Amino acid sequence: MAIDVLTKDCAGLGDADFAEMADLVASTVGWEAGMLSKEAEEWVLASQAYEKDKLRGFMLTTLERIGGTPALVIGIASVARTKQRSPVLKALMHESYHKALMAFPDEDVIVACRMIEPGPLEMLGELTGVRPWPDERANGEERAWGRRLAKRFGAIAFDDRTMIAKGDGERLVFDHESTKPCEGAAVLDRCDTDDAEYVIVWGWAMAEFLEKYQTPLG
Repeated sequence: MAIDVLTKDCAGLGDADFAEMADLVASTVGWEAGMLSKEAEEWVLASQAYEKDKLRGFMLTTLERIGGTPALVIGIASVARTKQRSPVLKALMHESYHKALMAFPDEDVIVACRMIEPGPLEMLGELTGVRPWPDERANGEERAWGRRLAKRFGAIAFDDRTMIAKGDGERLVFDHESTKPCEGAAVLDRCDTDDAEYVIVWGWAMAEFLEKYQTPLG
């Protein structure tokens, strides 16, 4: 089944969009339309993935520079728990990588998100230098990146060794349940989601990796 992705400015989202997104996550993270509307004010791009006319996933993102470094920051995202969720995830990431390539040609781009379940590692596993990673200690520069990203995400507290942060309880994460085991899932072992904790995870989309996304989806 073909997946179509529509991207527009978050400012262009309307009540119908927020209601549709809220329906998608009602049984998972439970974001309500009002909260989604407020969250859209924090991000720039909204990508919505459709199977026929049915919303199957969405992402709110920003392409920006953090300390001069190109970044694709995934604010919140969700993929419906259907058999097609892996193709939906790939379609959403294809769109985001294409946008990143257009915004930052010939540059390496850091890709970051927040997670409370291992599903997002399905897409991050394609990247270079994913952190945090089980049994690998973050070096000084990686810990510094963790602090920068924690600040960008507005974390209330942050441990730059485990990359575990604490939020305000809204579960503003990348909501995706993979259909297969995700390598690296052990990074979540010490994360207490009941205490509003989440893991900040990121990797590098190198310039040569992004070259594969010259052509828009479809």
